Amino acid sequence: MSAPGAHEPIERATAPPTRAGLGRWVPDLLREKAFRGYWTGQAISLFGDQLSSIAIPLVGVIAVHADAAQMGFLAAASWLPHLFFALHAGVWADRRAHRRRVMIAADLGRAALMATIPLAYVLHSLTLVHLYVVAFAAGTLAVLFDVCDSPLFNALVPARRYVEGNALTHGNRAMSQVAGPSIGGILVQVLSAPLALLGDALSFVGSALFLSRIDPVEPPAEHKAHGQLAEGGRFIARSPVIRAALGATATVNLFTFMVSALFVLYATTTLRLSPGLLGGVLGAGAVGGLLGAGCAGGIVKRIGLGRTFLLGCIAFPAPMLLIPAAHGPTPLVIGSLLAAEFGSGVGVMWLDVAIGSILAACVPDTLRSRVFGAYRTVNYGARPLGSLAGGALAGAIGLRPTLWIAVGGALTSFLWLLPSPVPGLRDLPASEQSAPEALPIPSK
Repeated sequence: MSAPGAHEPIERATAPPTRAGLGRWVPDLLREKAFRGYWTGQAISLFGDQLSSIAIPLVGVIAVHADAAQMGFLAAASWLPHLFFALHAGVWADRRAHRRRVMIAADLGRAALMATIPLAYVLHSLTLVHLYVVAFAAGTLAVLFDVCDSPLFNALVPARRYVEGNALTHGNRAMSQVAGPSIGGILVQVLSAPLALLGDALSFVGSALFLSRIDPVEPPAEHKAHGQLAEGGRFIARSPVIRAALGATATVNLFTFMVSALFVLYATTTLRLSPGLLGGVLGAGAVGGLLGAGCAGGIVKRIGLGRTFLLGCIAFPAPMLLIPAAHGPTPLVIGSLLAAEFGSGVGVMWLDVAIGSILAACVPDTLRSRVFGAYRTVNYGARPLGSLAGGALAGAIGLRPTLWIAVGGALTSFLWLLPSPVPGLRDLPASEQSAPEALPIPSK
């Protein structure tokens, strides 16, 4: 098996020329045409996702009058495919020589699915079942897209630049969170929630267009016939680094998705926020994500990769304590939610950049989709379970008590890392391809 970076993209043999003006602030990776196309397509798609992240729940609340339990099911529908299909999708993707084409097809399929919601609304035939079906089908295509995305990222980014590459890709997510919910809230008020989803459909078309314009050298297909389905899971089970990371991320996902499944309902019914104001709160709070992505590289250099990951596991859920605590006059409520969103945005970017870089370095190319498929089965599979649990618990004891329980549970995620080698990771770990029990590079 080849070590991470064995299929590194070819970089310039000479140093890039000095750039004047704004050019000096452009990261080196964004000066590479292939990565820039990948990054731009991702930015467009993530912006559309942020439109749908507020529009679909509002469709559920406003257009079809969903209750707490139904909102939990709706939030779970898009994540259940990760629980059901990610493991098999990873095996299937590792057998494909052209994973980028799979990603393009998945983008176009999701565009078509999202377009059916405003169409059904215009025809007065939109139902909650329709929303469930679209969310589940789009989630299934997202599984295929995601298990192919990791090999493509590694084909475009040299191993020594994983932290920079992950900071840029997760920075995309943060930038989309700054503008997406705000614009989404405005579009919902102007056009209605279903029609606002046309923006998400168009974003998938844009993502497919940019992916079609790049052609990196992808890792070769794996043609091994037997034992592939369990191979990714065995790799994770033998790796002390990835095993602990999976426990931490799955725990934080389980409980924070209890929060996210109920947040729109809680904000619009308990706290009485309008869709436009809610979008503004989410958009302004996401500035923290942009800041977190921007400073993640500096945090890694200062305290090390493993401790950045551990810090993110605490800094991501801790500010969410302000969500169930929010009460009183509207300005105070808005201030509490802004602080919660801002702080969580910073923390989740530290977490995502660190774990993305660790996984990119640890997993060999020939196992990449299988390991990521197995990882996502547990990690993303926890998300629908959290959404369902949040909806059921809120129906039994109420929204605010459920939010307190969810945030408290999320704060336990870092405990998985304490007995593991992860806190001692100073730099990118060595590949675990031939000796998965080998300890990573210790901190200095």
